[in-house]
Amino acid sequence: MADSADIIRVTPDPLDVAALMKAVRTSGTGALASFVGVVRDEDQGRRVHHLVYEAYPPMADKELARIAGEMRERWRLTGVALTHRTGRLEIGEASVAIVVAAAHRREALEACAFAIESIKKTVPIWKKEFRDEAEEWIIGDPSRP
Repeated sequence: MADSADIIRVTPDPLDVAALMKAVRTSGTGALASFVGVVRDEDQGRRVHHLVYEAYPPMADKELARIAGEMRERWRLTGVALTHRTGRLEIGEASVAIVVAAAHRREALEACAFAIESIKKTVPIWKKEFRDEAEEWIIGDPSRP
């Protein structure tokens, strides 16, 4: 189960990683690990102009909380922030930001890696790419075979 202090958020607002780091840090934090997914201008050799993310927030928030809870069961964490943007995002904007705080680096890094892989697999958030030749909903993670 996620801790009541965990930050779980699907939002149309820009993501502020520095604020998330400050929010999850405690006096027992010795390591902060973060992952920020950023909109890039190319995907599989095709030029991307912008992305649109859609989500079903009640279900997405519930799944993010479940992931945070599983992270807390597997690692001794002092803080967790799992956030994802929705709406139109331009090249260079952050689409997902994860911050994990722990007493030690290994736990923070392992939990952070687990979080992004879990989010990509199970959270109901959908991405539409806008390219020169077409608009396309991207299903699954095209970077993984």
